[in-house]
Amino acid sequence: MSSRLHLSSKLQGGSDKTGPGRSEPTAACHTLAAVQGTTSPRELSQAAFLAELDALTAVYQAAMKPDPVQIPGRRSIMERHASYAGFRALAVTDGLEVTDGLEVTDGHEEPGRIIGFSYGFRGADGQWWHDVVAAALTARSGRGLATAWLADSLEVAEVHVHPEFHRRGIGRSLVLGLAAGRSERTAVLSTQDANVPARRLYTRLGFADLLTGYSFPGTAIPYAVMGAVLPLRPAPAPSPPSRSSR
Repeated sequence: MSSRLHLSSKLQGGSDKTGPGRSEPTAACHTLAAVQGTTSPRELSQAAFLAELDALTAVYQAAMKPDPVQIPGRRSIMERHASYAGFRALAVTDGLEVTDGLEVTDGHEEPGRIIGFSYGFRGADGQWWHDVVAAALTARSGRGLATAWLADSLEVAEVHVHPEFHRRGIGRSLVLGLAAGRSERTAVLSTQDANVPARRLYTRLGFADLLTGYSFPGTAIPYAVMGAVLPLRPAPAPSPPSRSSR
């Protein structure tokens, strides 16, 4: 699954569809102001997700700063995940304007680069993260709790935002969009077990700790495995600072 994600990723410390109207879209402006107002993710089909792997892994690299030798393996994992049942992927792109819930361009320029993405799928036996977490939860808290959280779950596998676009609500919108309308009973994920922005975001979105201080096979980094009952019940989004407080 996304944080300093090795074999399983989630948003590291740091590291919003069509409305009812059919009015003509206004021209998009490729400016920072447009980016700041564009936090509505667009859904990527499986084919689109695979076609955008270069751009997605670039965001992953910028957010996670992994050893470059890990990138081919990460790309291979993402390709495999796209074949899983219930796969859903979302992306946020810069240089777009949102009109009536639609992301549009002015018709003359290509959509901007992907600056954030998330994806997930239905958890199932035989998937690496699912099986490892099921074993750990069973050992620590019993089979009943592991089954309650994992038997009918959305696995939030990756959530990443390019560092240049942090603190704009993009990560929040990517998680909420991913979980919206899902049929699963729970959502589960892992993130670094530290007081980092990703951990605080998940807590605000209604996730609670299921495991803490857990190190996945192959890494000594402590992770927290978190879960939430769907639909998510997030706390209100923080208000932006007023001009008088700046």
